[in-house]
Amino acid sequence: MSKPHKSSRELFGWLWRGYLRHYIGLLGIAVVFMLIEGATMGALGYMMQPMFDLVFVDGNSDALVWVSLAFLAIFTLRGVSSVTQKVLLSKVSQTSAAHLRKDMLARLIRQDPAFHQQHPPGLLLQRVQSDVGAIGAVWQAVITGAGRDLVALVAVLGVAFSIDWRWTLILLIGVPVLLLPIATIQRYVRKKASKARDLGADLATRLDEIFHGIVPVKLNRLEDYQVGRFTERTDEFVKSEVKAAFGTSSISGMTDIMAGVGFMAVLLYGGNEIIEGEKTVGQFMSFFTSIGLSFEPMRRLANISGVWQNAAAALERIKELLDAPILLQEPEHPKPAPEGLPDIRLQGVDLSYGDARILRGLSLEAEAGKTTALVGASGAGKSTIFNLLTRMVDPQVGTVTVGGVNVNELSTSDLRSLFSVVTQDAMLFDETLRENIVLGRTDVSDEELQAALEASHVADFLPKLEHGLETRVGPRGSALSGGQRQRVVIARALLRNTPILLLDEATSALDAQSEKVVQAALDKLAGGRTTLVIAHRLSTIRNADKIVVMDRGRVVDQGSHEELLARGGIYADLYRLQFQDGKAVVDTTAITAQTEHLTKGRSGSRERWFRRFARKLFG
Repeated sequence: MSKPHKSSRELFGWLWRGYLRHYIGLLGIAVVFMLIEGATMGALGYMMQPMFDLVFVDGNSDALVWVSLAFLAIFTLRGVSSVTQKVLLSKVSQTSAAHLRKDMLARLIRQDPAFHQQHPPGLLLQRVQSDVGAIGAVWQAVITGAGRDLVALVAVLGVAFSIDWRWTLILLIGVPVLLLPIATIQRYVRKKASKARDLGADLATRLDEIFHGIVPVKLNRLEDYQVGRFTERTDEFVKSEVKAAFGTSSISGMTDIMAGVGFMAVLLYGGNEIIEGEKTVGQFMSFFTSIGLSFEPMRRLANISGVWQNAAAALERIKELLDAPILLQEPEHPKPAPEGLPDIRLQGVDLSYGDARILRGLSLEAEAGKTTALVGASGAGKSTIFNLLTRMVDPQVGTVTVGGVNVNELSTSDLRSLFSVVTQDAMLFDETLRENIVLGRTDVSDEELQAALEASHVADFLPKLEHGLETRVGPRGSALSGGQRQRVVIARALLRNTPILLLDEATSALDAQSEKVVQAALDKLAGGRTTLVIAHRLSTIRNADKIVVMDRGRVVDQGSHEELLARGGIYADLYRLQFQDGKAVVDTTAITAQTEHLTKGRSGSRERWFRRFARKLFG
């Protein structure tokens, strides 16, 4: 069941308190000029009577001069006030929209990874860009309508009422009839606009997935399939937008029809009074000019209702994102970060994502200044340990400490400043190579940068780039090879010079030659640091001080490479599977997947299923 819509008063109140009130000075000046512009509409209507009665009918030449000057003054004042208020409103609209966008980014960027899994990038892009843009335009329309158009309507109707109140009441006789249809159409517009916003977010998400996955799309010949899916959703989006536009335009359309009925009634009633001489031609022209000038502001005011409903649909979603709680809260009184080389301890840690239990009473220790490797099947919880250490997620049970301090008691800034992370997904930004390494820091000397380039082997391929460090690396580093991207990330980590290093499959996606270069850079990076390594290629962790074997969220064995081989446990089995006569024959990722398949639902000892799997693997 869909959630009830928030009232327009509640939404506009939130908008005013959070953003518009900061610009009350500019808004006040803009409103003054809007009042002046609106008042000139009434003045134009009023001047029609002397122009016809004194100049055209009586032929008064003196009146011709001052009436002409009066019209010039009115139009000049109208032009100056129009330009001024539009510029001021544009500044308020754009500045407040930028303010809202910055607040949204600041809020969304602090949300935990689970939030971003539930809200894909395309949806968030739609909210931050398109939805905020729609609201910015409406602020200007609403304020203009409340200022200029409302004053203009009051002014011209005031002139009309002063000429003949009966004519004015006849003109407005159809207004009460519009109230119920307009209220109904408002709800219709809100519903369709809300659906269009959701579809727009879905389209943005699909485009994001297509363009970021353009290589798999092409390799799997999915061009027609993806275009077809996008076309289907686009057609739905167009239908929703057209229906919302129909509802919005219907309001102003009904206003025109009712105004036409009133105009006809006045013409029939007042025309006889002109014919009989009870009213002058100047009075009649002044009245009908005023009424004619009232149509446009009346149409805009009626249209604001539909436009606001469209914006309210976007505003509801923006407010929902801004009000979403940040689950990982900063400690009220954070402790100072540990100094020196810290150790890492997890004690009795339980962690679940929904109904999926990832860690089950896990306890392990990574000694200060040493390298600890984590080995196990996919889904054993290895990467989850990294997320716990950097507080991407908090455990439901147990403690996680760094240097003897619980990570919950450190500010996230101090905590994450202890870590450098190198993963198999070497994420780079579409900036220059230099910016991807220094990441905005201004305290990096040329000597420090050059040392990082040499140690990470970035200097090896730097001369091949046309613009050297100023070369743009493309979206997600697409202008560089996988090995080059990994070396850039290592250079970044070297510059950070943190006491703890986390390596997550840092060489798994590389060819043998690139792996050798990157592994040499990683060995240099790990020197003198507390290092945790996740690796499926056991050859990369043979020299680790301690290897921790994990299975289904628990530590099932640990020790050095030689100790684990001597014990003949799971690690020894995996090692024998991966190596035959000292040569790697298969990646452990495939091994663990196959072992899970073979052992699922079967009884018997580990030795029996291992022998069956070995025969399957090696024939």
